[in-house]
Amino acid sequence: MALAPAVRRAPGPRTGSGPRIRFQTVVFDLDGTLVDTAPDLAAAVNVALGTVGRPPLSLPAVRVMIGHGSRALLRKALAATGDAGAALVDAAYPVLIDHYTAHICDLSRPYPGVEAALDRLSACGIALSICTNKPLAPTLALIAALGWEARFASIVGGDTLSVSKPDPAPLQLAIDQSGGGAAAFVGDSITDTQTAIAAGLPCIAVSFGFADRPAAELGAQMVIDHFDDLIPALTRLGRLPS
Repeated sequence: MALAPAVRRAPGPRTGSGPRIRFQTVVFDLDGTLVDTAPDLAAAVNVALGTVGRPPLSLPAVRVMIGHGSRALLRKALAATGDAGAALVDAAYPVLIDHYTAHICDLSRPYPGVEAALDRLSACGIALSICTNKPLAPTLALIAALGWEARFASIVGGDTLSVSKPDPAPLQLAIDQSGGGAAAFVGDSITDTQTAIAAGLPCIAVSFGFADRPAAELGAQMVIDHFDDLIPALTRLGRLPS
């Protein structure tokens, strides 16, 4: 099976004004890190559950299931409401994808301060990338709906390679396609911190995402509560011993 391509855009210059941050690339998870996509994902999950006779799940219940890709999300939702056999997953999965694709950004919104933080990093000459377990097609559709097409040097989806996070290969691909150099990863879940650890990279965790445990227990070097804290965290992280 052919692998979905990553999306590579020419990175901007590595010079700029602003805080002294030693990282040349900052890679972000997408769902639960940059964008609160849970309302649209939960709606799609519940439509899919309804087609196989299952009751809907609450938004908080779906939030903690997100992070391993849409098929894993559906599997968890089916398990929470009864049997989660492969045949049921195969039957309901196209419904989930079709509904989600048609409603990719009805209720999804960037977290407060995200765009300002991305603008500041870009002004410092830092390349920005996305590494997500969301399949590439809906990832690109969401990025387009948000008007973010020009923001990222590389976008790597969950189906870009034959492996996905927490395997470090997608994260390394995102960094390589962004120009390489010292890099940091920003995410919201244990999957993200495990990916960063496997890649030998420092990680910042956000406290407001879809994690199934407190952010302080994720194993990240630093935790932020708002994107206003990202630049100071990256500046400090660059000074911490490896």
